[in-house]
Amino acid sequence: MTEQKQMLDIYVMGKHYQVPEGLTILTALEYCGYRMIRGCGCRAGFCGACATIYNFKNNPQLKYALACQETVEQDMYLVQIPFFPAAKATYDLGDLEPTGEQVLALYPDLIKCFGCNNCTKSCPQELEVMWYISDALRGDIREVTIKSFDCVMCGLCTARCPQGIAQYNIALLCRRLHGRYLARPSKHLEDRIAEIESGRFDADLDKVRSLGENDLRRLYEERDIEPAY
Repeated sequence: MTEQKQMLDIYVMGKHYQVPEGLTILTALEYCGYRMIRGCGCRAGFCGACATIYNFKNNPQLKYALACQETVEQDMYLVQIPFFPAAKATYDLGDLEPTGEQVLALYPDLIKCFGCNNCTKSCPQELEVMWYISDALRGDIREVTIKSFDCVMCGLCTARCPQGIAQYNIALLCRRLHGRYLARPSKHLEDRIAEIESGRFDADLDKVRSLGENDLRRLYEERDIEPAY
């Protein structure tokens, strides 16, 4: 006999629903009949598309998560965040210099940070966002790269910033500058690029392009997979 799952009371945009325990916020929304057209990406915690704010009945403190990773709890009040504009500079990476002055020139709002730490508190990846913004102000691009490496670009930091600083876009710029100008050269990467440019894999790529859907699926399913450690 199948064991019945406990039903939990949740509220979506203020409307009451009952859902089985163990669902993620994302699957709970779908269970309630919501069709996720936007704000739903990889479902694996990597793309940052499903940024969510929630709190609990009789507890107004806001909490932050990715809807595909957080499981629902009793008396949870859910709100999906719609798209909101955030400053994103346009640039040609080849024309830039890996300096703090360059970062500040592209994102002048950076200097408005007064250390409230709302960005860190809202990060579902538990990154020290305020500290890497401080590193950016000091021009330490390497430290920004290290501290922001696991950023999924969900934008919750910017949503909570009273100064409207686009922390995640600043971090992205620093990671790009680091990769282009500051990271140590990778010999095996250079060798592989040379192999690609020499045409070594052209025949294999042409073969893959000629396959039908069923053959592509079979090739994918039979691929070599590195063992998990």
